[in-house]
Amino acid sequence: MQAIIAAFASQPAPLLWGLAGVLAALTLGALAAVLLPRLKPGRDYRNLQERMASWWVMAALIAGALLGGWATTTALFTLISFLALKEFLSLAPVSREDRPLILASYLVILASYGFVVVGQYMFYVLFIPVYVFIVMPFAMACLGQTKSYLPRASLFHWGLVTCVYNLGFIALLMRVPAAEAPQAGAAGLVFMLLLATEANDVLQYVTGKLFGRRKIMPKVSPNKTWEGFLGGWILTAILIVLVAPQLTPLRGVGLYIMALTLPLAGFAGDVTMSAVKRDIGVKDTSSFIPGHGGVLDRADSLVFTAPLYFHVMAYFALSTY
Repeated sequence: MQAIIAAFASQPAPLLWGLAGVLAALTLGALAAVLLPRLKPGRDYRNLQERMASWWVMAALIAGALLGGWATTTALFTLISFLALKEFLSLAPVSREDRPLILASYLVILASYGFVVVGQYMFYVLFIPVYVFIVMPFAMACLGQTKSYLPRASLFHWGLVTCVYNLGFIALLMRVPAAEAPQAGAAGLVFMLLLATEANDVLQYVTGKLFGRRKIMPKVSPNKTWEGFLGGWILTAILIVLVAPQLTPLRGVGLYIMALTLPLAGFAGDVTMSAVKRDIGVKDTSSFIPGHGGVLDRADSLVFTAPLYFHVMAYFALSTY
């Protein structure tokens, strides 16, 4: 117990306050899941209860990884990338002759995150977008796999960029030296990204439920409305402007660019994955997370916000990258 207390005491105060805020929000959500069936009986609240139970588990995993440092966070997101890619490849139209490519894709996960572990940013940045991009189609040609060659090569590359490369920027953020992020360390950088991304999802959902009237993309995501999109965008932008200076070194123009663009990226990721699922003909990528669907369902916004957040942060506030 003393070791746990000492571990918390060694963390920056803004990060601890941020985690305390998440704890308070989860507590309110749990109370709502318990009280609503009593206050408004006759409705089915099982999905809400499942979602809240899953949120507690996910929050505990993320908090434990961040408090544990870059190694535990890298391990967690390596696992998340594996699960997300597994879901994607299980749904995508791949054939038995693609098995060597599926195995190679899983090995790419280890290699990509391996560059994070050894601190080779240059190799990480180039590995999937350049070298995997040219080697995997060449391997397909060597195996004589020419049927639907272009769609299949594109499918594997899109899956690797989405599930592995984009999420890996989170692990890269954890390698930022504490001196470059004195407010809350590298964990504060990642926490801000996760907080803003998930808050954007929640705020778009809530404002859409309360005020939504006009559909924004009825053919792709029928439940999304202009009111929900704009409400989530504005509220998340305000959250970023107020909270990011407490957790990150981002200031001035970079801060306002982040506030304006990150909610848009989150919305784009959600809608893009909805289009993929609609094309495949499924509602969720899996049932791995009760109440939420699959890992890719939960991370769809994050795969778009993570690279944007990383590059805005790197350009305006960090010298390591």
